[in-house]
Amino acid sequence: MLIWISRAKREVTQTELHIFEKQNLVIMKNIIYTSIIIMVFMSCKNDTSSKASVSEPEIKPIVFEGIDESIKPGDDFFNHVNRIWMDNAVIADDQVGVGSYRFLNIPQQELLKTILEDVSQAKHPKGSIEQKVGDFYASGMDTTSINERGIKPIKPILDRIDAIDNIESLIEFVATQIQTGDYSIISPYISPDQEDSSVNILHFSQTGLGLPDRDYYFVEDPSVDQIQNAYKTYLTRLFELVGDENAEAQAEVVYNIEKKLAESHKTRVKRRIIKENYHKMAVSDLLARHSNINWETLLDILGAKVDSVDIAQPEYYDKLNTMLASVALNDWKLYLKANSIGSHDNILSKAFQDASFEYSKVLSGQSEQQSRAKQMVRRVDNQLGFALGQLYVKKYFNEDAKQRALDLVNNFQKTLEKRIDNLEWMSDSTKVKAKDKLYAINKKIGYPDVWRTYDVSINRDQFFENVVALRKDAYEYELKQLNKAPNRDEWHTTPSTVTAYYNPSLNEIVFPAGILQAPYFDLYADDALNYGGIGMVIGHEFTHAFDDQGAQYDKNGNVTNWWTDDDYTKFKAKTQQIVEQYDAFTVLDSVHLKGALTVGENTADNGGIAIAFDAFKMTEQGQDTTKIGGYTPNQRFFLSVANIWRVKMRDEYLRNYVATDPHSPPIWRVNGPLMNFTPLYEAFNVKEGEANYRTKEERIKIW
Repeated sequence: MLIWISRAKREVTQTELHIFEKQNLVIMKNIIYTSIIIMVFMSCKNDTSSKASVSEPEIKPIVFEGIDESIKPGDDFFNHVNRIWMDNAVIADDQVGVGSYRFLNIPQQELLKTILEDVSQAKHPKGSIEQKVGDFYASGMDTTSINERGIKPIKPILDRIDAIDNIESLIEFVATQIQTGDYSIISPYISPDQEDSSVNILHFSQTGLGLPDRDYYFVEDPSVDQIQNAYKTYLTRLFELVGDENAEAQAEVVYNIEKKLAESHKTRVKRRIIKENYHKMAVSDLLARHSNINWETLLDILGAKVDSVDIAQPEYYDKLNTMLASVALNDWKLYLKANSIGSHDNILSKAFQDASFEYSKVLSGQSEQQSRAKQMVRRVDNQLGFALGQLYVKKYFNEDAKQRALDLVNNFQKTLEKRIDNLEWMSDSTKVKAKDKLYAINKKIGYPDVWRTYDVSINRDQFFENVVALRKDAYEYELKQLNKAPNRDEWHTTPSTVTAYYNPSLNEIVFPAGILQAPYFDLYADDALNYGGIGMVIGHEFTHAFDDQGAQYDKNGNVTNWWTDDDYTKFKAKTQQIVEQYDAFTVLDSVHLKGALTVGENTADNGGIAIAFDAFKMTEQGQDTTKIGGYTPNQRFFLSVANIWRVKMRDEYLRNYVATDPHSPPIWRVNGPLMNFTPLYEAFNVKEGEANYRTKEERIKIW
């Protein structure tokens, strides 16, 4: 995963928690394997640098079961390995998918729930981690009190909206609400300046929409029509729940404002163009350009002392400035009312939560709401994640894992260096800079060395207030980093999360504890499984430093050209081949992937497998040919690659995934890169005429 950190963003809504992964902080969890002794990570047999004190585990090779021999590996490797499982896997009514990847959260949440139930049932010193985590969880589980309060918690916000009498007071309201996590027409965040990564600056991005993407307002398609209607019904229901008359007409007003704002939004593909989404402007120039936004008042209320900011998508703020004058003030008040209710719907009474779910299930196909306990596990992890993370690490993490994992990551770094040295299309001068960047990557394993703290008082009987207090604390935490050097100890995912990421602005690679477990890693498995599993993930993240976006950042995280012109031209031509190849892939019979949206992740998938295979070939097993369970070591490596993407999704979720997610669907995270990788052809005797066969000239190789 390639991640740009957009700080101080609004908190994830229930719809997003059910449907999408937070961009940039993907919520994917997994169960701890046995008693987390698997965290003692695999040994790299040819590596003698490890100083881990643990004894070597007894390897008990796993036998692959459920291989569908009726499907040739060269026709469809993903389904050759996974079809029997896919046919038998059942998606629970309260889930949108089942299997590995982001759906490993289902069993992982049970571990977190155990922690939360334990700490919530005991009394702890006020202000302690256990007290904050336990009482926050308990306050959210008290649904009787939450339902009895009804709309009372949000009534003061609605009264303030009713009191708005001009555009200036409207902007003041918007700015004040941002501090409590209620984002509407303005979206600030704090992260490094892409032209000077040594300092954090204030950025503003396009925002203001309730549908998943700007295209959902304009695409004419029955499935999109259904989503639009569900969203309008949701807006109507919000107005009804606060006692407003003419709720349906009011919802239409809100929808039309959003649609006008959407006209100015850049598409997801255009937002991938790094330099076109960075526009540093003097505040004085913005005051002249946007008289209605009143930037001076806005920045003052936000507490941001700056003389310049980055306006990532100026077209949006130009449009907003015009609309603030052209749209009736009462219509704007309806918009803000709908937005504020929506920002709080899942911390209000059951009626509001039900309204949110009725909309989200049209997007996801999920037929049943998750239990309150599951919802609260996610909320605690989202808002108090590093406090909960400390309890998680204390209970489950083996400290030897950090060094063992770091050893493996270091070996993959050396493997990529060799691949760079052997590139035929890159000049020696660019190779030197590429390797400089490679070895400047900061590696983070397991959990943070410095834990993020929460300066907030949590009360057991005030759920709504607790959530708002934590949102305020998150805002203040980020604001303190403005105009300062980036905090290189900070993590942007919690330790229990099953994910990994590369952050180009800090040139760092991160592997939390959650990803270091089955099916990605199994202490008792042979190297072939682990290199095809966690090895592919490690290689994927390293490749992100050199994908179509990551390659625009130098070793310090600045957007600058470190390539020769000829090398970069060749590189762009190769990434364009990836775009065109993936454009041709489909799911649900006729839904085409967006090659230009997924090119970064696809490049990383292709590179990740190649790097992992090279590293595997340096192990004792990789140099052997002894079969296990009827398969050679090379074959077991590729079977493992397919196994880690064993995922089944609901059609509704998958359709939206293709429209909005920068990752390809699981089937193409396997078949796509493997059809480009000659060792797969050799391992499974893939022949011309088979569906996924490509000639050597057609096989794309970048890194």
